[in-house]
Amino acid sequence: MTTASTAPATAPDASFSDIPKDDKRITRGWTFYDWANSVYPLVITSSIFPIYWGAMVKEITKTDSGKSPVEFLGFQVPGSSLLTYAISAAFLFIAIISPFLTSLADFSGRKKLFMQIFCYLGAFSCAALFFFTPETLTLSTFVFVLATIGFSGSIVFYNSYLPLISSEEQYDSLSARGFSMGYIGSVLLLVICLGLIMGHDAVGLKESFATRLAFLLTGVWWAGFAQIAFFALPADPGRPAGATAEGGWLLNGFRELGKVWDQLKHLPNLKRFLLAYFTYNMGVQTVMYVATIFGDEELKLESSALILTILLLQLVGILGAYLFSKLSERIGNTRALSWSVFIWMLICVAGYYVQAGWSFYALASVIGLTMGAIQSLSRSTYSKIIPENTPNTAAFFSFFDVTEKLSIVIGTAVFGVIAQVTGSMRNSILSLIVFFVLGLVFLLTLRGKKLRDEPTTGAEAIGPPPATPNVALPTT
Repeated sequence: MTTASTAPATAPDASFSDIPKDDKRITRGWTFYDWANSVYPLVITSSIFPIYWGAMVKEITKTDSGKSPVEFLGFQVPGSSLLTYAISAAFLFIAIISPFLTSLADFSGRKKLFMQIFCYLGAFSCAALFFFTPETLTLSTFVFVLATIGFSGSIVFYNSYLPLISSEEQYDSLSARGFSMGYIGSVLLLVICLGLIMGHDAVGLKESFATRLAFLLTGVWWAGFAQIAFFALPADPGRPAGATAEGGWLLNGFRELGKVWDQLKHLPNLKRFLLAYFTYNMGVQTVMYVATIFGDEELKLESSALILTILLLQLVGILGAYLFSKLSERIGNTRALSWSVFIWMLICVAGYYVQAGWSFYALASVIGLTMGAIQSLSRSTYSKIIPENTPNTAAFFSFFDVTEKLSIVIGTAVFGVIAQVTGSMRNSILSLIVFFVLGLVFLLTLRGKKLRDEPTTGAEAIGPPPATPNVALPTT
């Protein structure tokens, strides 16, 4: 096999190699995008918006259940299932277009531009949820989908900066710091929003108006604090002078995607990790997206108890991200991930039996502890597996992103279907254990192996990077 088809395109992203590693101004600015955009998954997908959605469904159907069918594009769909289907649709769309956009970003040398486009799409759509009323359910569902697309689309470009701005030994700690910044920032805004909602009478507002105002504040916070990251991250170098662009940006974006795909064929460890991530992430992301709906519909928890639980998840998540970062230094990334996945298996079993009260808060604490850990470690582990000094970081992270998005599509869809067919979300929670078992099995295939693949026949053009041991880093 010739090496021509597997050669990475050095021209598109070569100028990014000039970014200094571990520069405090750059890395601090990078973590601020976590601070900025993490308010969306907390306020919109996890806490206030699902509760408001359920209230709108009840008002539309004149019932006391958020599961009651609502009309959407001529179909009668259970309200709670419609929300999970909207999430699935958003992530399916971004999974389809992400590889092409990231390859185009690699070729054009404009990572930051694409990150900004998706950021503003998400933030403005989030702010537009201010107009969500019972009369605008259908339109607001599409706005929610756009906001989710903006959030998930910006993340892939954000993640692709990690191996560019950090030395490899700092991947785990910087990734954990980013997630921790996200947890702190999102909790801060959530507290502000809760104060506004709970004290709506004191400021002369209706509760529904105060809730919708929280959506507007979330969009403003996201776009506003993102400016810190955009200011700190290096400017887009653009396509290097002299680089040819026959066929235009779009065609060359496809070419870059093809080159990265050819490299993947010769990186067995990377494929094994993506398969493991795909399966266990189905369970993780589904639990995160449906936890509030589960507490509302199955456990009949008060809104205040649900919000308290979400706050607990965020605070414990900070601790979990750092604890598992330290654990990975001692026992290796895949072993630390394996322990995290095993704990998630136990969470599924406990979720089937959990009741309102102390058991629910105990389970939420465990979820929070492993939630931040598994997300942070997954991102840093992938950074250690992709070819060192690759010029196509955005394209490589697009495969990571597509894997994540497809897992969310399948996980939330399966959850919604099982809940709709059986009439109980508990059955859906229990079924997620299958995803974690498969993920653990695939992770175990990486035990004892070096994370970064050695060059293989047909992949010499990738370059002979030094292997990254899948063992603990030496401690002093």
